[in-house]
Amino acid sequence: MIIFPAIDLIDGKAVRLYKGDYEKLTVYNDNPVQVALDFKRAGAKAIHIVDLEGAKSGGNPNYSSVIEIKRATPLFCEIGGGIRNIKTVDKYISAGIDRVILGTAALTDEAFLKEAVEKYGEKIAVGIDIRDGFVAIKGWTETTEYNVFDFTEKMCSLGVKTIICTDISKDGVMGGTNISLYEQLSKRFNVNITASGGVSSLEDVKKLADMDIYGAIIGKAYYTGAIDLKEAVEVANGN
Repeated sequence: MIIFPAIDLIDGKAVRLYKGDYEKLTVYNDNPVQVALDFKRAGAKAIHIVDLEGAKSGGNPNYSSVIEIKRATPLFCEIGGGIRNIKTVDKYISAGIDRVILGTAALTDEAFLKEAVEKYGEKIAVGIDIRDGFVAIKGWTETTEYNVFDFTEKMCSLGVKTIICTDISKDGVMGGTNISLYEQLSKRFNVNITASGGVSSLEDVKKLADMDIYGAIIGKAYYTGAIDLKEAVEVANGN
């Protein structure tokens, strides 16, 4: 299992939200490049980056920070947040970003999603954010009528190879992750599943790794010191 330590960006700074609430924001570091270098020193091979401002309102206000992170480290970098047209996908991938995550646009613009998958294949992932079993969009500010399983099935049918699934109720709460959700997804679908939201202990990491899912995102637990990233990487590798 791959550990994806997370960098969430607002105004070029590494921040975390509580349950996706933009009013409950904590700034952890003014220099996200330094955070990325710390990830590398801990043994991480990949970074999950989110432009929170882009996710909420569209656009890519933290684009320069994302590219600085990629250029400063040799790590695999995936980026999500505000990516709603093929021009933005082209811009990120041509700048060296390894994978682009579509969220809101995957639901609202099927033609764009198909175009991106046909053009870039496994470099495209879809982020499915879940509130009470249903897909949320626009930086988690709107909940749709799609349930997680129907939407995942649709994404698989369109050729998406990687799904990043976040249980919003678990995000930033430090209360453990939704193991049963990821177990159901991994059993039902032949797709790479990355668990996100509430991965807050080495026990969470071990349970997910034992499930043999593709990846796990660690956010707040790293920044607060609840999880030692080096140990998490070792547990994910089966050590």
